[in-house]
Amino acid sequence: MFRRHKQSTLEHKRDLAIPGTALPMSQNDMRSFFSLSQLVLSAGHLRPLPVLRHSKITYFEVEILDAHSKKQICVVDKVPPSSTLLDVKHKFHKVCPQWYPSRVGLRLERNGPYLKDSLDIKSLAASSIITLYFTDMGQQVSWTTVFLTEYTGPLLIYLLFYIRLSSIYDAKESTRSFRHPVVHLACICHCLHYVRHLLETLFVHKISEGHTPLKNMIKGCTFYWGFTSWIAYYINHPQYTPPSFGNKQISFSALVFLICEAGNHFINVALVHQYQSGNKTSVPSASINPFTWLFTFVSCPNYTYEIGSWISFTVMTQTLPVGVFAFLMTIQMAQWARKKHQQYLKRSTTYWWRRAAMIPFIL
Repeated sequence: MFRRHKQSTLEHKRDLAIPGTALPMSQNDMRSFFSLSQLVLSAGHLRPLPVLRHSKITYFEVEILDAHSKKQICVVDKVPPSSTLLDVKHKFHKVCPQWYPSRVGLRLERNGPYLKDSLDIKSLAASSIITLYFTDMGQQVSWTTVFLTEYTGPLLIYLLFYIRLSSIYDAKESTRSFRHPVVHLACICHCLHYVRHLLETLFVHKISEGHTPLKNMIKGCTFYWGFTSWIAYYINHPQYTPPSFGNKQISFSALVFLICEAGNHFINVALVHQYQSGNKTSVPSASINPFTWLFTFVSCPNYTYEIGSWISFTVMTQTLPVGVFAFLMTIQMAQWARKKHQQYLKRSTTYWWRRAAMIPFIL
């Protein structure tokens, strides 16, 4: 009887151990629960998970109108505020493939100035819609191509006249006539001048990545190539007469020519070093190089040396075409120097106001 009662009691407790029923904890279970409680309490307050905030980006719509007819050409939508005007031109090119970015001119007003490619689009925005006026700039070429073409032509053209082609000069007269040493010296100086320009274009100057219309390159080539043909024809002509004062005139002018060529080179190198150092807003100054001391008197000594080269070349050869070319170059570079001089005056209030633009104490 007693065994049966004990067995039935164990079976009754086993039946009570079903899901949802609470049984008294054993000593090991109590220790585990106590350890878990201490761990939770020592962890401190539970921090809520960070709420992800989605940044709101305002996109712009750029409406492009024809500058002449005011008709809408296209609408460039979803333009991020970090975009530049060059990015807008690339998107415009995708819509209108016949106008590549360098050919596109954009303005805020129909008759206003053309906007630079580096301009941020958000700086133009008065609202979410920006209206720009489009002008076809025509076929464009890079500035590097322009300079290389303008300088390569005179170098080759002068050599064609120097070898006295039979199609240019009379063959019998060319073989019989004696060449004065100044003819050979002039060829060396002329080639040196344009070789320096070509090398500086490739390895010294930091040429802008912008473009210019093809018609401007044609104008420049016509000017340089045409004057080179005129100059070379007279200097290399079989009946060319040497300078009036002989070797003294030739030697002195050749020395001045070489000094001006060296000075022009060192000034260009100094300007590039200033640009690379990050001082784009400062004005150039003289260094320990004696050729840069001209910065003390003029703002654009590279133009001063350039004009000095052509004036000395005029004296050395004593020819009218070179004198006309030097005169026209002086007028053009004087205009460029004045603009640069005004920019320097605006950049720095301490800029010496007595400094001239190109010719010391005069211009």
